[in-house]
Amino acid sequence: MKRIFLVEDDKAIAKNLILLLSSEGFAVTHASTRGEALAALDGNKFDLALIDISLPDGNGFTVCTQIKETGEVPVIFLTASGDEASVVTGLNMGADDYITKPFRPRELIARIGTALRKSERSPSTFEICGLHVDTASGIVKKDCSELFLSALEYRLLLVFINNPKSIITRTRLLDELWDAAGEFVNDNTLTVYIKRLREKIESDSANPQIILTVRGTGYRLGGDYASE
Repeated sequence: MKRIFLVEDDKAIAKNLILLLSSEGFAVTHASTRGEALAALDGNKFDLALIDISLPDGNGFTVCTQIKETGEVPVIFLTASGDEASVVTGLNMGADDYITKPFRPRELIARIGTALRKSERSPSTFEICGLHVDTASGIVKKDCSELFLSALEYRLLLVFINNPKSIITRTRLLDELWDAAGEFVNDNTLTVYIKRLREKIESDSANPQIILTVRGTGYRLGGDYASE
């Protein structure tokens, strides 16, 4: 039985979603606030998360970040109609899909099915230039030796491996780190984090092969991905 993590503060919507998902054979764990959601993630594993962006004690972006740090669990955001900025932010953070309220029950079930099938096909391991990342366990190794990354360093690495063929702008990285840290991260701090991460994952941090600088834009993965 697939486990769905529902984060929704509207009691009526939550009740109807729990009934709908249960009738489709899913086991549902519900949290109504950001705080409850983060607590529920401690020690629990889910197959998919449905997250309301607007929560009474914050937003769903932090919950998405926490989920993505622990593994490749698909996330579908529930968003208010016309909130394009939130949708873009969510997708840039690694969310797999979004659905606008009010939504049709069958459409939601179809989107959940698509996200689950996609996640089952996606590998949980990633390798580049001797670096091995297991997103299911959160273990990172370099030439068979385990590396110990801080939460922000690991989050930064995930941004790159989740977007292997894309140039990642500094603005986007700042947004990612700000959300993960829960506090403002400035441009100088980002430079420090990139330097620290390179020192851990690169064979020669002065001549990086994994995280390449794209002058005037940002960064991208090296290896075979740099020329594709």
